[in-house]
Amino acid sequence: MNTLTPISSGRWTRLASVAMVFALVFVMACEPQPQTDETDADTTAADTTMMMDNTIVDVAVNDGRFTTLVTAVDSTGLVETLSGPGPFTVFAPTDSAFNALPEGTVADLIQPEGQDQLRNILLYHVASGSVMAADVVAMDSVETMQGSMLPVTVSEDGTVMVGEATVVATDVQADNGVIHVIDGVLMPPSDM
Repeated sequence: MNTLTPISSGRWTRLASVAMVFALVFVMACEPQPQTDETDADTTAADTTMMMDNTIVDVAVNDGRFTTLVTAVDSTGLVETLSGPGPFTVFAPTDSAFNALPEGTVADLIQPEGQDQLRNILLYHVASGSVMAADVVAMDSVETMQGSMLPVTVSEDGTVMVGEATVVATDVQADNGVIHVIDGVLMPPSDM
């Protein structure tokens, strides 16, 4: 025969307290959460950067042709810069362009002792501002974020070269700039 044991008043108080806590948590979880307006005047520049969902880095990652470039950008800490508000123009070498470098070059550059040189090379592929293809063809050179001028030449057949690389696709848009796809890795004058 089962007998019920009476609950002591102290235990009853503890059970009632636990039940009240669960009820309070349940009520709070069911309350509607306040909606935030993304256009709020208090939004900071950092918040605006975080709202960009199609940055140059995102476009490069999603494109699939730039895995080596993305790895290099990540290893040098330039992801945050190129995900910032910009705008930037990136002359982006494809994976094929990196594969054409002498064997071991990329592996050596990604090592800690090669980081400064790699960062220098990557910044030679980036210009400040959105420089569209129509602008590039009218220029003799583009100032890079590395500090050197990147020569631009246009042949009679309309082929555009930046340094020793051919521009193979243009005006790939991102929220913070533009990408022009190139078939070679550019070496700044000091690294040649």
